Order: sequence, then structure tokens, then C-alpha cells
Amino acid sequence: MPITRLSAAASILTAGALLVGCSASAHVENAEPKLSADKLATTVAEKLAAATGRQKPHITCPEDLVGKVGTTTRCKLSADDGSTLGVSVTVTSVNGSTINFNVKADATASPAQ
Repeated sequence: MPITRLSAAASILTAGALLVGCSASAHVENAEPKLSADKLATTVAEKLAAATGRQKPHITCPEDLVGKVGTTTRCKLSADDGSTLGVSVTVTSVNGSTINFNVKADATASPAQ
């Protein structure tokens, strides 16, 4: 494995370890609180960057996050080398139009395909 690929994989694993127990919140402007998949991805990326001191990673989320306690979704962090890391997002509380959630990354990355 080239050093750059190993470094990227190590960076993902380090980032994942730092995300365990991370929490965030987002304010939404709907009668039924819902955070769009794009806004969720941006928020998760910002939290990861803040936790690691690195640039925002590329995060994608497949669906909107409904503001109901216990709701979960799975997002994906993609590294430059093509490896990926799964990220779980779970709603912990909802206060009016603010959705609070925890972010937890998987322990291991999937190699590039």
C-alpha cells in the first residue's frame, strides 16, 4: 500500500475515533422538524473538522434526518484514496425546530474498491 494511501486510511481511522460521542444540533424552519440530507452532511463534516483540526471531509447522507428522538441515519465519509468510513447519526432531542443529534463513526474504514 503506498504511503499516501496508508496515511489517508490512518487519517480516517483517527477521525472516526474522535467522532465517537460527538454531538451537534441544527435549527430548521419547518412545522415538522427535519434536517435536509445536504445540511446534515455539512454539519457532520464541520464537527469532524473541528474535532480533528483538519479540513472538512467529504460526507454524504442518503436521507433527511427527521426530528424525532431515536431516529437514525447512516452517512458516509469518503477519503481522497477512495476508502470510506460509515457514520451513524442519532437524534437525541428536539427543542422546537432545533434537532440535537450524536455522531458516531465506525471503528474501521472500508478500503477503496
